[in-house]
Amino acid sequence: MHDEMTPDDSWALETLAIRAGHQRTHEQEHGEPIFPTSSFVYASAAEAARKFKGEEPGNVYSRFTNPTVHTFERRLAALEEGERCVATSSGMAAILATVLALLQAGDEIVASRSLFGSTVSLFDKYFGKLGITTRYVELADLAAWEAAMTHRTRLLFAETPSNPLSEVVDIAALADIAHRSGALLAIDNCFLTPALQKPLVLGADLVIHSATKYLDGQGRAVGGAVVGREKELEEVFGVVRTCGPCLSPFNAWIFTKGLETLNLRMRAHCENAQALAEWLQGHPAVTRVHYSGLPDHPQHGLASRQQKGYGAVLGFEVKGGRESAWSVIDATRMLSITGNLGDVKTTITHPGTTTHGRLSDAQKQAAGIGEGLVRVAVGLEALEDIRVDLARGLDALI
Repeated sequence: MHDEMTPDDSWALETLAIRAGHQRTHEQEHGEPIFPTSSFVYASAAEAARKFKGEEPGNVYSRFTNPTVHTFERRLAALEEGERCVATSSGMAAILATVLALLQAGDEIVASRSLFGSTVSLFDKYFGKLGITTRYVELADLAAWEAAMTHRTRLLFAETPSNPLSEVVDIAALADIAHRSGALLAIDNCFLTPALQKPLVLGADLVIHSATKYLDGQGRAVGGAVVGREKELEEVFGVVRTCGPCLSPFNAWIFTKGLETLNLRMRAHCENAQALAEWLQGHPAVTRVHYSGLPDHPQHGLASRQQKGYGAVLGFEVKGGRESAWSVIDATRMLSITGNLGDVKTTITHPGTTTHGRLSDAQKQAAGIGEGLVRVAVGLEALEDIRVDLARGLDALI
């Protein structure tokens, strides 16, 4: 009888996603249990003292030690091929904890211009208050990344593919730039997940996830995670332990179960997104489609080399600016008008007024967020039903 699911070196990602990380209790349960408890008890005062001091492994308080959360952390670390994972209350909390743990006043970040709007606000408004400066560069321009480095640069941060233009950066080359200057490279991998891309294997030091997206896959819960080496992750854990942006046991259980179908879902998402991107490219009302799976995408070759698939998020542009974009969105009957993504349900939004709405006009322009841009996160409904729903608004623009 096996009491602990210790990953075998030969296990494939699909097997790890189902088996890794679960340590069975004395009940010998088959499914992963939920531990909805705030605290834990001890057999003696001496045992409590040892566990509080870290001299003996065990649970102390669910803010930083909870068995359900640990199961999720171990499983995601196995999928990303990292030494350790620290779960957080959201994807933004994962970024917050990472920077607070590893940077200090006077340090600098070099980041892609095409980041999620809240990430830019976090870097500029809040980390700026702490004396941490951020410089922004074009995601795919490696020379720009290198030129932006100074002796104070401690972290390079990128989303690849980007939201919502599907831009891609060479992770291995970017890791080399970071490491030559003694900096760390963090990659936000929530759009592709380890099913399609493994940044740590390509040389990145840290992987950031909004588990809210595809790790869950069904829009049920909010959470985040950081994966990497033990050295850096122990510092990130210290922030979660002290500052408290922890993941709830129930949400951790949801994400753990979501991982079981991750590989199947991501393959199906990619198949639908590729077909929809090709259809949109041929529609007369669409002026441009942003999806790295299309052969005319500027980084199609790179995406094909470092990814197993192109993901589910695409952007397309229509003539007529915001009015036309909104009319396409409002004409849908099935697609969900929401800024979230990573769901089995297809979602649609206008990035310029939602996900990137807090950026200045100059920041939007630099990031390529035009008024006529629409983002679709392609779900798992029948492809023809998705096309019919989008055609209601697109056909009216012809």
